[in-house]
Amino acid sequence: MSKSWTLDGKVSIVIPCFNHGEMLRETLESVERARNANLAEVIIVNDGSTDPTTCAYFEELSHSAYKVIHQPNRGLGPARNTGIKAAQGEFILPLDSDNYIREPYLNSGVNVLLERPDVGVVYGDAEYFGEELGRWRVGAFDLRRLVKGNYIDACALYRRAIWESVGGYDEAMPWMGWEDWDFWLRVALRGWGFQHLDGVAFDYRVRSGQMNEESGRHGSELVAYIFSKADNLALRLLRDQGQELDNLKQETRWLSEPPDRVQNSLDYRLGHFLVEPCRKLKHLLKPERKIGSRSC
Repeated sequence: MSKSWTLDGKVSIVIPCFNHGEMLRETLESVERARNANLAEVIIVNDGSTDPTTCAYFEELSHSAYKVIHQPNRGLGPARNTGIKAAQGEFILPLDSDNYIREPYLNSGVNVLLERPDVGVVYGDAEYFGEELGRWRVGAFDLRRLVKGNYIDACALYRRAIWESVGGYDEAMPWMGWEDWDFWLRVALRGWGFQHLDGVAFDYRVRSGQMNEESGRHGSELVAYIFSKADNLALRLLRDQGQELDNLKQETRWLSEPPDRVQNSLDYRLGHFLVEPCRKLKHLLKPERKIGSRSC
């Protein structure tokens, strides 16, 4: 099958936007500060904005070098998919319309993908701004940790090939906000490696009324939806094993100096819970390449 992009080694930034015109202006300013020869294009998807200020800004952008796509309001996942379908770059960098980008993704991030064909995703730390300040230290990739809950933001550099291999972002999510978690899980299942950049790669705006607050209220339903997928059977087993391990740790926390036979039994049980999921994954999965997690 022929490749669907035309610019090898280049990055397409995809920015969905719904009624965030003033913040989008600042986001694009950050893109220009970080711009280098690796950036091929910036695609902005107007996801049915109705705010007059935002609509006026989109009219202004129609006369710029940015590629602007208009569509009816369909939500975050479909908007990202629309932008990526139109992208020409080999590498994709999603960027929310209220956040800022820094230069590491367009510099060292691109170098990682060029030098490491086994790596599909490069992600970095973030700096909070707005209603909260401080650094979001993400850490190295760990499949168990990712199965337990998402810790990799949507703003990460990845190969367009991985988006194609998993069929893009799920457009049938019952609530918006966790599309990126579902996406990363499906990418990991196909054996792509994840590489953490040791540094701040973007700035994350913290503000009240964000989408993740709404998705958090429907967390149990979203978890049930994600792990009910037939393709996610192995991940569901791994998640269940992790919950059992957490319960086991909680049950044995009172044991300050257990006798040898109890200690030996505990070691055996802990070892069983740590190793058995990896055995099940190996049996159930036939990945294209080894999963990038070092936990297995």
